[in-house]
Amino acid sequence: MLDKKVYNDQDILAYFTRPTRTVNHRLISEIRSQKKHKAVKAADNDALNEFLATWPDVDHETGLSVRGDELLIKAREAMIAAVHIFNSAGLTFRAELFVVTAIIAWTYLLHALYKRMGVDYFYKGRKTPQGQDRYWDLSQCLDTGKCPLPEGVKTNLRFLIGLRNEIEHQSTSRIDDAVGAELQACCVNFNDALKQHFGHQFGLEKRLPIALQFVSFGMDQRTALKKASSLPPHVSSFISAFEHGLTDEQVKDPTFRLKVAFIPIAAKKAAGADQAIVMVPPGSELADKVEVVFKEVNRTRYIRQEILEKVAEAGFPKFGPGAHTKLMNELDAKNPSRGYGCVGDYKAHWVWYDRWLEAVLEHCKVNPDKYQ
Repeated sequence: MLDKKVYNDQDILAYFTRPTRTVNHRLISEIRSQKKHKAVKAADNDALNEFLATWPDVDHETGLSVRGDELLIKAREAMIAAVHIFNSAGLTFRAELFVVTAIIAWTYLLHALYKRMGVDYFYKGRKTPQGQDRYWDLSQCLDTGKCPLPEGVKTNLRFLIGLRNEIEHQSTSRIDDAVGAELQACCVNFNDALKQHFGHQFGLEKRLPIALQFVSFGMDQRTALKKASSLPPHVSSFISAFEHGLTDEQVKDPTFRLKVAFIPIAAKKAAGADQAIVMVPPGSELADKVEVVFKEVNRTRYIRQEILEKVAEAGFPKFGPGAHTKLMNELDAKNPSRGYGCVGDYKAHWVWYDRWLEAVLEHCKVNPDKYQ
């Protein structure tokens, strides 16, 4: 455009300035005087005409250039697609599809970030069969010493990569319920990284509304759902092995696993009930009340005698204290990590959750002659 001598500096600025890239008069002057970019060959007439014919190739919502910001555009679109897939009604393998698509989104996002940082994000000495550079996969993007993501985010992504490897090479049944917290953390982490490193205007909040649900699950429905969609052994083994290598702090980190609970809010006035989701500030009076509510209703607790009574009511009267103790030892049921129960309100007093009752009933059903 400078060589043609028909465009003034203001015209050139209009063509090249956008939110992710600024060009000023000083830079144009330095290019004109060949103080900068002297080694860069000027575009020929055909290339210039093609550029002018396709301008402006920008997304009007974000200002991203289809050419210059291709990696960032692909990253956003891939994550939007991943969330739409997971929220779509009627799909059976939603979690698997989300994991694969989200990994693509994160890979593009880190490639865009490394490109901005001036980091060569391709393998040295390794080419594709067509002779092109082989770009880093997500694992390599995380393992390089220049990755700016927090450790909790990296842990979450390594979990998804391992899960992807499991579902890629073996068939799976539904795993949505087992890994939903990790998938939710992945979404939040992606949006946070997108806004932190590229700008708040690129956040996905406006594009992805809250998913609506038709039902809420009680204990009976949840128990039936778990029985109908148990985890494949290889996926369950991977999850257990991965979590075994994490500290308690890593497991509790919301950037690795984000758990959100919703409770109905009764408003004093009808107008106050319009908002579907209310953010409760930590430490506030309402937050304390919500915490108390969850402590009260989170899990039903049983003493041993109540477990025995419910098992007898289910048709297994011969399952007594001795059988209970034996099964408890076999399953290491008092290990807190097993999730069967916890220490009660008094020292040395143990209480059991519904999960333990389910395990006992399942054991009795497998051995009906012994306990009926």
